[in-house]
Amino acid sequence: MVSGCTAVGPDFEKPEADVSDSWLEAHDSRIDTSSAAYRDWWLVFKDPILVELIERAYNQNLNLQVAGLRILEARAQLGIATGLQYPQSQSVQGSYARSKSSVNAPPFSNLPDDVASRIDPSINYWSTSFDISWEADIWGKFRRGVEAADANLAANMLNYDAVLVTLSGDIALLYTTIRTLEQRLAYTQENVKLQNNGLKLARARFDLGATSELDVQQSLSQVKNTESLIPLFEMKIRQSKNALSVLLGMPPNDLEDILKGPARIPEAPTLAAVGIPADLIRRRPDVRAAEMVAASQSASIGIAKADLYPQFVLAGSIGLAGDTFSNQFQSGSGAGFITPLINWNIFNYGRIKNNVRAKDARFQQTVVTYQNVVLNAAREVEDGLVGFLRAQEQVGYLKAAVTASQRSVKLSLEQYKAGTVDYQRVLNSQASLLGQQDSLAEAQGHIVSSLVSTYRALGGGWQLHEGNPYVDKETTQTMSERTNWGKMLDDKTTQVLPAPGDK
Repeated sequence: MVSGCTAVGPDFEKPEADVSDSWLEAHDSRIDTSSAAYRDWWLVFKDPILVELIERAYNQNLNLQVAGLRILEARAQLGIATGLQYPQSQSVQGSYARSKSSVNAPPFSNLPDDVASRIDPSINYWSTSFDISWEADIWGKFRRGVEAADANLAANMLNYDAVLVTLSGDIALLYTTIRTLEQRLAYTQENVKLQNNGLKLARARFDLGATSELDVQQSLSQVKNTESLIPLFEMKIRQSKNALSVLLGMPPNDLEDILKGPARIPEAPTLAAVGIPADLIRRRPDVRAAEMVAASQSASIGIAKADLYPQFVLAGSIGLAGDTFSNQFQSGSGAGFITPLINWNIFNYGRIKNNVRAKDARFQQTVVTYQNVVLNAAREVEDGLVGFLRAQEQVGYLKAAVTASQRSVKLSLEQYKAGTVDYQRVLNSQASLLGQQDSLAEAQGHIVSSLVSTYRALGGGWQLHEGNPYVDKETTQTMSERTNWGKMLDDKTTQVLPAPGDK
């Protein structure tokens, strides 16, 4: 009977979202739209330390663990919603009551004294019963509740994937930042040595009377100014390592055991495989999660709308009763009742209708939010692509500029030594070299960070957890010892179906 009843409220349909046919940079030969190979995108940098960092973060990051635990919470909530489709109240009751009536009040006061004296004014009542109450799901209120809880579970599972995508991207960006800062620090230290050589030359010429003290003081000022950059870079490196430590789920430390080997900026490939914009809707977890949030909110409209109609409830009780505990179980002690009920909240002064309207407005908000998530996802990809391409061009120019500056420093020192130019030429060439080498390191890091941002924006990396439980065994063991979770903590957990082409 229930399965044939109507479920009031709208049936969810996937919202429309504007997506471009192609990327703005699709014409560039360095952009490959024929494939979307960003499942394990960090492998393209061929940096084993980066791979190890991402694997450690997957196993240890605390925000990811919280996202996994939210899935367990959503599963339990789905269980609650599913249970409401069945008799909502089933209980066993046992009771004892004793009452005593006044002999000075009716009906005892109306009886002759000899009759009243023979009647016991006390009554004992023992009962044991099984009570049941079931609201029939005529209007689909409870089915919509299951629909909402199921979509909420899917949203939480997709949010877990989104957290993993963000986490892998943040790890790569922080690692790139650290390596870039280390390269900038190395360039600064090299320039300090170079500038100290110039200072020695200026002092030697001053001692010989070939120049004034001004050259020495200007050179010393430049050296000290360059040296002042060293503690700044060291501070930024430490702060970045502290942030990376937190993402790895450990207290801040120098990470020397992990960040071993040469401190070089990862090398990005010149070609980026990005697929087409429509892939975003199918692959990016936060986009699909926003869709599931909208689906859950759509179902809540039906839940609210069901309150506009009458409720049909079937209630009943069966049990035993007697004046003593043992007499309950004697022949003839059976008692019970069954009653159908209709409850229709017709005078509610618009509360129910306005609740439906509020749910509908909230649903429309989730639709617009979904569309906004899609737009922002496309923007993030476009930002990453243009940064990836233009940073490559910038690096080409800066490499040529650094080569020229290195040659200028050498020539200016030789000419100053020969007395054909003043020391200002040396200062200018040295300052130019430091600035261009620093810009080169930043641009090289920007190539990597832009490609990382692109792959993160495309939603790559969530597949890292495929085949693994959302919550680690140690945590599930602790939870099972504290609470009976049944089979909800089993390793073989239901997962959101992958998007087409993800396998």
